[in-house]
Amino acid sequence: MSRTAGLFNCLIRTHHITSRKKLQRVRRAAQQLNVDWLLVRSGGSPGIMFAESHDEAGLTEWVATVQALRYKDFRCVAKPAPVKEVGKRALGFDETESVAEFAKEMEGRGLGGWWRRAMGYENGG
Repeated sequence: MSRTAGLFNCLIRTHHITSRKKLQRVRRAAQQLNVDWLLVRSGGSPGIMFAESHDEAGLTEWVATVQALRYKDFRCVAKPAPVKEVGKRALGFDETESVAEFAKEMEGRGLGGWWRRAMGYENGG
């Protein structure tokens, strides 16, 4: 896979994210693989991770790294794909314990409908 220009994002859903050790490995992998922004919903069920990068290959490798951590019920509900740059852009790592706060971040980025469809909260029609 080539290192393509543009912006890419993906969404991962797991049963839960509680292990601080695993989460530290997720963050470290994001830094090493040029993930621009990582948002994690931790502390209970469901566990959700949203990642955004200008490096498609790095983002794809990050997803594989997270999958290798063997989170229970791991599902990449939105595989790395190109997106338009709309809404606000953050960099680094953010974490929330609330699905509502996670949704608010997605809305702020102009990704509310995309996120709800990927999570199965609304139909894609």
